[in-house]
Amino acid sequence: MLILADVIWPAMLLEGRLLSWWAILAGLLVEYCFVRWLTTLSAGRAVWADIAMNAASSLLGIIFIPLIGIGWEYFPGIVLYKVFDIGTFNPGTWAFTFCMAVGVNAALETFVLIKFFKQPIGKRGFWWLCVANALSVGVAFGSLFVYPPRT
Repeated sequence: MLILADVIWPAMLLEGRLLSWWAILAGLLVEYCFVRWLTTLSAGRAVWADIAMNAASSLLGIIFIPLIGIGWEYFPGIVLYKVFDIGTFNPGTWAFTFCMAVGVNAALETFVLIKFFKQPIGKRGFWWLCVANALSVGVAFGSLFVYPPRT
């Protein structure tokens, strides 16, 4: 998908890394620990919950993360770019992209745990899932700087 795009923005680059096998595996491992801690699920059901919530956040993230990222580009990004005379790939846009990806994934995963696994996650659980996603998204995000995409 990324290779065929004519226009690239930070959320599109991050989405490509989030869908790599090693980022998905890291996310599954990290988030499994949080699922076991936050829920009343048995070890086996926690595995299924982890797979289901990460499948949902991966599949829906393909749509939501780039769309929200391009939304940022039009407003407020375009205003900030003109005011501060900066381009798309600036620290503020990267920070927004990271936080947005964490929030989108945590929201989708919370929804799956509540609706399909009947777990009372609550606000506290949502914030812990944000921590879990910050760790897993952080792996993909950091890889963009350690191993930049080739053009």
